[in-house]
Amino acid sequence: MNRSFALLAALAFIGGCQSMAPTSTDKPSTEDTRSPAAAPAKPQVYGSFDEETLYSLLVAELAGQRNRFDLALGNYVQQANATQDPAVAERAFRIAEYLGAEQAALDSAMIWATNAPDNLDAQRAAAIQLARAGNYDESMTYMEKVLQGQGDTHFDFLALSAAETDPDTRAGLLQSFERLLTKYPANGQLLFGKALLLQQDGRPQEALQLLEDQPATTDEVAPLLLRVRLLQSLKRGDEAVPLLEKALRQHPDDKRVRLTYARVLVEEGRMDDAKREFSALVQQFPDDDDLRFSLALVSMEASAWPEARSYLQELIERGSHVDAAHFNLGRVLEQLGDSDSALVEYSLVGPGNDYLPAQVRQAEILFDQKRYDEASARLAKARDEQPDYAIQLYLIESESLSKRQLQDRAWTLMQQALKQYPDDSDLLYTRAMLAEKRNDLAQLEKDLRLIIQREPDNAMALNALGYTLADRTTRFEEARQLIEQAHQLNPQDPAILDSLGWVNYRLGNLDEAERLLRQALQQFPDHEVAAHLGEVLWAQGKQKEAKKIWSDALKAQPDSPVLRETLQRHSGSETP
Repeated sequence: MNRSFALLAALAFIGGCQSMAPTSTDKPSTEDTRSPAAAPAKPQVYGSFDEETLYSLLVAELAGQRNRFDLALGNYVQQANATQDPAVAERAFRIAEYLGAEQAALDSAMIWATNAPDNLDAQRAAAIQLARAGNYDESMTYMEKVLQGQGDTHFDFLALSAAETDPDTRAGLLQSFERLLTKYPANGQLLFGKALLLQQDGRPQEALQLLEDQPATTDEVAPLLLRVRLLQSLKRGDEAVPLLEKALRQHPDDKRVRLTYARVLVEEGRMDDAKREFSALVQQFPDDDDLRFSLALVSMEASAWPEARSYLQELIERGSHVDAAHFNLGRVLEQLGDSDSALVEYSLVGPGNDYLPAQVRQAEILFDQKRYDEASARLAKARDEQPDYAIQLYLIESESLSKRQLQDRAWTLMQQALKQYPDDSDLLYTRAMLAEKRNDLAQLEKDLRLIIQREPDNAMALNALGYTLADRTTRFEEARQLIEQAHQLNPQDPAILDSLGWVNYRLGNLDEAERLLRQALQQFPDHEVAAHLGEVLWAQGKQKEAKKIWSDALKAQPDSPVLRETLQRHSGSETP
């Protein structure tokens, strides 16, 4: 039975390889858009196989015809190893790529490349699989073979695959790129790959300079888009606009360029221009609902509410981005003054990223309208229907109640929540904050100490307890120890810096208190931090500066009770 396998497959399966083409419902390929049975571009020369090999390959083809690609892959990999035939190895590789079987793809690609040293596709496949496996030096060797053969090298993939590696690996790969660039200094793909590596290494200025200095990358789309990203990372997004406008003249039909241009316009705050570009994209690609959704969001940013409503309704009718469309349509309707219709849209948002924001908006609308019982009933129903979100829904309701000074209702709700979820730290913390408002410091300390006992590194609980002890008791040393623990865990957190400054004030360390509170206010210009810093300055005899800080903070937050109380206490008036 020394017959060509290609002939056997053609006779037995009426088209052989085509029998394994996936249907529209099969799993899509993640890298190679061809089916595992895609016919090679050039005629293949098959070796002569023994009966056992032919039978195994025949079974593989039958398995593929019945969508048993796992069985087909197993047989092909086995025979690729046994025969070292490049055509069999290629077929094994295509199936492995299609299935996402990484080890099989690597093994079969290496057999294919070894036995077809002049086949650039084989060398490229081996290089990419080696890079995916983290074998960068060996991958680069195969990439150079492709480069020597004047083939498309995919150096960008090699660079991108190193993004998640350690710095030493990236440095070694960068040296390999530089070594090849000495041989091929005008190769655009090498230059682009090196620029990618420099970007990943946190050297955006060097990466940008490399691309700008090399004419080989000037007009190619991928390097151009990288230049745009680099300019944005360097806070030079305004320079990206003319670059993209020139690229659009060179590549008027390139979707990537136009989409990037539209997004840069958004970042530059040119909403009307961005809306025009997204509109053009939707007209050019009418089936792309991602673009239609982006157009809706940009229309919202531009306050073009009727247009945004139209695009979002289209998405719902098309069954695309449905939950996000309902949520954003609710936001649009709120802006148009139709809160009842907005409530309907929010109620249609299902579980997912937009579910909790939709619940927040429903609660806010109803509580603002003093429809308290209806709001609570909706949230209770949501907790019953979506138990996975129950804790977050309790917290949403508690926050809405607390904002409107409905502390008793919020307290009762938290008691109910903690009966159902007695060990949840977020619920315990929320009850502790409510207890502080009720002047029940014993309950606050009990809840926060329970959290700290279970989670010794919970900086938020440590800080909250430390600040309360510093502010509401005379247990200053104990407070300082707790806050310092929190500070060690989160040294840049402005809330913790504020607490540390305040406890130093209470301990009489005014200079240290001033330093910490100035740092906190710079990072987080909050009215309570401003009140604390003013207190310290007042105690130091810097009354004029204290009043200015309070006055500036009051302009930003005129309804701040802590600022008004502080001013009343020091100057006899709630205004500076």
